[in-house]
Amino acid sequence: MLSRRTALMLLSGSLVAPKTAFAAAPREIMWDDLIPPGLPYAEIIGEGELDEVNDTWNPIYDANATKLNDALDGAYIRMPGFIIPLDISTRGVTEFMLVPYVGACIHTPPPPANQLVMVNAQTPWPDDQLWDPVWVTGKMSTQLQTISLGQAGYSILASEMEVYIW
Repeated sequence: MLSRRTALMLLSGSLVAPKTAFAAAPREIMWDDLIPPGLPYAEIIGEGELDEVNDTWNPIYDANATKLNDALDGAYIRMPGFIIPLDISTRGVTEFMLVPYVGACIHTPPPPANQLVMVNAQTPWPDDQLWDPVWVTGKMSTQLQTISLGQAGYSILASEMEVYIW
């Protein structure tokens, strides 16, 4: 038979263990969450200009394109997107730009800074899955940085990645 003291210790241990045994679940965000609250998407892209020679439209971004959602700084998040590789090796991709639509930055002008996320992955993403949409999970930082593809407003230190299935 258990003493009252032993029963209380066992019960208190079972209540504490689940809280310490599991890490906090990531906050699932989408691309709209990167825009600061109250700023409509229509206000981050200017009218732009048509390049008739190359048959492309070049957006003109104003100051709203670099406004970031500071509430995401330091947040543990999970978000979907597409990979634009920056550092690729035989092991896969460890540094890439996460973009909201396939081909962004390659064949079209880059999205605004508050729609680009620089990712550094702890585990390389296989180079035979570069066209697959992905979920990226990790710690997000908000800070404007200039790279070869444009200006990015966010970065993620990715602890986990998986194929995005919708």
